[in-house]
Amino acid sequence: MRENHNELRSPLSKPGGRSVGFHLEYSRPVEPIKASSVKKEVGVRVTTDGPYVVSGESPLTDEVIVGNAEGESLEWKQSHTYAASSKYALCRCGHSRTPPFCDGTHSKIGFDGTETAARTSYVAQATVFDGPTLSLLDARHLCADARFCDPNGKVWNQVARTHDSEVRSMFLRQVQNCPAGRLVAFDKAAGRTVELDLPQSIGLIEDPVQNCSGPIWLRGSIAVTSADGYLYELRKNVTLCRCGASKNKPFCDGTHASTNFRANAKSS
Repeated sequence: MRENHNELRSPLSKPGGRSVGFHLEYSRPVEPIKASSVKKEVGVRVTTDGPYVVSGESPLTDEVIVGNAEGESLEWKQSHTYAASSKYALCRCGHSRTPPFCDGTHSKIGFDGTETAARTSYVAQATVFDGPTLSLLDARHLCADARFCDPNGKVWNQVARTHDSEVRSMFLRQVQNCPAGRLVAFDKAAGRTVELDLPQSIGLIEDPVQNCSGPIWLRGSIAVTSADGYLYELRKNVTLCRCGASKNKPFCDGTHASTNFRANAKSS
């Protein structure tokens, strides 16, 4: 994995925990490719009170949060790999008997999947915490409760010491482990964000520390389209609710942890 620096159309200008007004622009490098190597871009479509319909070629795996003795999140570990076709439906009501795939239970239980997430840009929703060399952008309502932000004194405190190379490395590692894209690091000298350039893939988060199943993790700028056809802002990392109880649908808001949501069955 390599870091990707994303362009900003205007400079970071409102530090200290205030909202920002610049525009974050994601782009993929253009490279010559052979026809035989072309893969269909991955996309996710939210259906009305139903599942997420995934199209395109993407790995589908369980991604496990590895914690320490204190319960702090340290790293990701990939476990189960699912056999997935180029088009399939992922459960979002949280009650499928064949998770992670939809089995139609949403229609039997009267699932209300109304989308309530704001349709504004990430930077319009984010708060900036300023540091000497890096700043931290934080869109708190996108939190998926993965807790990589907590170790080593918390990233909101670390950012003030990012002139220290050791702290900077630790800070970037923890911020870049945030699956929801709630947290983004900004390099002040370069005038760019610092994010990992991940290939398109879909992960199903498992959190043994909290004994629950987490959201669907979209990596590599996967497009998400709402049930009414709205294309949500393209972001490097996105987490979609799969417990059915988020108040920020289609995105995760961490409710799975408080409800001890479990998606136990495995569909091969």
